[in-house]
Amino acid sequence: MAGQGARAIPRTPVAPAVPPVPVASVAPAGLVAATGPRRLSMRGVRVAVLNFREPLQSVAGGAEEYAWQVSRHLAGQGAEVTFVTAREAGQAAAEERDGIALRRMGNPFLVYLLVPLWMLLRRRRFDVVIDCMNGIPFFAPLVVSRRTVVVSLVHHVHDRQFYAFFPPWLARIGCFIEGPVARLVYRRRPTVTVSESSRAELRERLGWLAPIQVIPNGSPVARPVADPGGVAGDPAVVYLGRLVGHKRVERVVDLARDLGDAWPGMHVHVIGRGHEQERLAAHASGRGVEDRVHLHGFLPEAAKNAILGAARLNVTASAFEGWGLTVIEAAALGVPTVAYDVAGLRDSVRDGVTGWLVRDGETLAGVVDRALGELSDPARREEIQQACRLWAAEFTWGRTGATMTGLITTELAKNGRHLHASDLCLASGETDPP
Repeated sequence: MAGQGARAIPRTPVAPAVPPVPVASVAPAGLVAATGPRRLSMRGVRVAVLNFREPLQSVAGGAEEYAWQVSRHLAGQGAEVTFVTAREAGQAAAEERDGIALRRMGNPFLVYLLVPLWMLLRRRRFDVVIDCMNGIPFFAPLVVSRRTVVVSLVHHVHDRQFYAFFPPWLARIGCFIEGPVARLVYRRRPTVTVSESSRAELRERLGWLAPIQVIPNGSPVARPVADPGGVAGDPAVVYLGRLVGHKRVERVVDLARDLGDAWPGMHVHVIGRGHEQERLAAHASGRGVEDRVHLHGFLPEAAKNAILGAARLNVTASAFEGWGLTVIEAAALGVPTVAYDVAGLRDSVRDGVTGWLVRDGETLAGVVDRALGELSDPARREEIQQACRLWAAEFTWGRTGATMTGLITTELAKNGRHLHASDLCLASGETDPP
């Protein structure tokens, strides 16, 4: 659902009380240097990216977008990239897209058995494996050669998510695999995560032993619709993301009822797909607000941006995130976000500058009411919109990909593979995939 990265622009003060945070404070050391005018080529390097979904599959989200954008960047730098993932009904087992070889196998459960077997049969074929651990890893270090570089990619700790989706006995197994088992298997492999909150949780809750580098998500290109027209609500409030349990979208739907007296013209727009859609429709009907809650499902980019860009406020009620890709997507269009003060979201929302965080003792409705009140002042609204756009511009997929490339080339050098001067290519500046 996300687009591509936005080009960074000069920063200027936008909120005297809380000055803008420079990119160096949210990005790992060396990120800016990695995106300078000279770039390492990955020509001839064979990379496998293991992820349990790919962006075109149902309920794909930010983790899939991240893995795909990194894959696109590596392919653009000359790497031979194979994206190995699960297979949905109607999808081909093999496909080429964006210069990437897609290999699909198994359902969301069997994929964790079939992918390691597939890798075992090709254990010497790849120079680099990016093992995306969405709660359960693919155990690449156990099935590839010792000279293969394995990078573990972890967006956030999933322990609470296991208990939200599975019976207790199965959740305990998931937590055991994510914690003690993965901690030992990946103890000598570099780990990438997307926020400082996630890095802290990996250390504190999983006792992670491997070195961890923070490489933030990119941001989609802001493509505002000049005349959105027909977006119901004054104000319009939007939720953008997957419709799954831990996103707690029903709390956003409830705003239409809880704030009906204070903001009688408010409508809630829900953009996204997932198995919760029918339940949310029934929930809105049960609250008597079905006429002011619009479940749009998945929308093409232009239609999505028309609604998102016309909204006064983006609201997410998620219980945990690795980062908050849709927060930055909204910010790129000048739309601030209200979110809970939880890991990941506290990294992507700058409280009081690009949005508001719901802290202990506060309610979502109370903070949304306060936010809408602030945004009713045209001067304050313009200030926040500018801050949002500047904040979103700090994050591009080009930077994300370049920093990952730098990490990979460093690890390849440790294994004795050095890129020669002829492997360097010149670039006029940072560019993202078209």
